[in-house]
Amino acid sequence: MKYPMTIQGARALEEELKHLKTVMRPQITAAIAEARELGDLKENAEYHAAREQQGMVEARISDIEGRLSAAQVIDVTTIPYTGRVIFGTTVTIANVETDEEVTYRIVGEDEAEIKEGKISVTSPIARAMIGKEEGEIVVVRTPSGVVEYEIVEVQHL
Repeated sequence: MKYPMTIQGARALEEELKHLKTVMRPQITAAIAEARELGDLKENAEYHAAREQQGMVEARISDIEGRLSAAQVIDVTTIPYTGRVIFGTTVTIANVETDEEVTYRIVGEDEAEIKEGKISVTSPIARAMIGKEEGEIVVVRTPSGVVEYEIVEVQHL
């Protein structure tokens, strides 16, 4: 199964992968070699710390490679603009009750970062907005109840 990902999300993962392979791996290998030279490995904290870090880096490399191989990278700029909310669009919505506005970019699960205004395409709010247009009302079921939002603006960036 393929998972949607923006070009920016794929690039960020590729850059992290490159950093892990070209910077972190050699640093950890050097740290392990240095720690081995110190002698008895059973009570060598530096050696054990470096081996633990190596395990975490290798796990992250494997994780990123898996995510990239399962990614369906979507360039939103190549999709004709229809005014509808689709994967990759940036949507400004207003809470119907409070008029409070918030802007979200709909991205893949791996890219979601609420503090940066990026929400997963699989989130309840994104699922409610997909296919809708400016001016439409979307109903989102949240843990605290049902919330209605009006789609104020759809940007196709």
